[in-house]
Amino acid sequence: MAAMMLKTYMTGALAIALTWGAGGARAQQPLTEVTFGTNWIAQAEHGGYYQAVADGTYEKYGLKVAIVPGGPRANNRMLMTVGKLDFYMGGSMIQAFSAVEKDIPTVVVAAHFQKEPQILLSHPGEGLDTFTELKKSNDILISKDGFATFYQWMKAEFGFRDEQVKPFGFNPAPFIANKKAVQQGYVTAEPLTIEKAAGFKPNVFLLADHGFSTYSTTVETRRELIEKNPDLVQRFIDASTIGWYNYLYGDSTKANALIKRDNAEMTDELIAYSVAKMKEYGIVDSGDTSTRGIGAMSDARMKDFFDKMVKAGLFKADLDYKKAYTLQFVNKGVGLDLKK
Repeated sequence: MAAMMLKTYMTGALAIALTWGAGGARAQQPLTEVTFGTNWIAQAEHGGYYQAVADGTYEKYGLKVAIVPGGPRANNRMLMTVGKLDFYMGGSMIQAFSAVEKDIPTVVVAAHFQKEPQILLSHPGEGLDTFTELKKSNDILISKDGFATFYQWMKAEFGFRDEQVKPFGFNPAPFIANKKAVQQGYVTAEPLTIEKAAGFKPNVFLLADHGFSTYSTTVETRRELIEKNPDLVQRFIDASTIGWYNYLYGDSTKANALIKRDNAEMTDELIAYSVAKMKEYGIVDSGDTSTRGIGAMSDARMKDFFDKMVKAGLFKADLDYKKAYTLQFVNKGVGLDLKK
């Protein structure tokens, strides 16, 4: 089934790449076929990659890129690990550190989100209007993955307790019904969902702005590919970075059409909302990106987050976490001239 899904998505994306490759770069040299697996179904948070397909940026870099959407029944991380995909869109650095711990030879080569979009939400005017006041809630709705990751950091840094957590089934109804509840979500989606369903704007607390310093929407690949074909890795990272600049600050119409093609439930309203929030909160473009370009990473930031995860009990202090990433392909200022 996974093989059939992969073939279907690759065929569609390759057809689009061919459509956009009618001239120049393709005629000059054959394009290198590249597969890039995302970690969820198509959405605005993947916009830079769809943009680079839609506007021909990948082709200008000699690449024919097939975007392979993820989803609840896909395992694109595994497909990348075993060589069925060339690149994978990771989440937080926790996954990358865990790969080192398990001796999986994958490496983060760029971070296209400077901030993890993870948030907590609360009802306004209920005594839960600051981040520290959230500790007063006895109904903090957190998923199993959230409890195992960022909630452990919340416990270590702010004194949250296990007994406050209630299961979260990714349904906002329990949160809407309970004014003293707190719910996890993403800044690019859940606040809009709740406002439309319940008619009020919830308090929004971006964990990144309270010290959860992981990079997110990373690009990962196998160490073998870095060693054997660093030029390919560099071209993919550079073109993807330019895609993000063009998506945020240029005409994203064609990219959004591709997103909606790959995700029939996606709406123009949610895309516009997500892009606005990515800009407002500096999810993609903030901090080091002002001088180093989108996708920037630093050793200091990696150490800061790793130390916090050690304190939270997720990893042992002697883990060689630096194996999880490389700065070889980023911090070159690519695309800075495109920002408007």
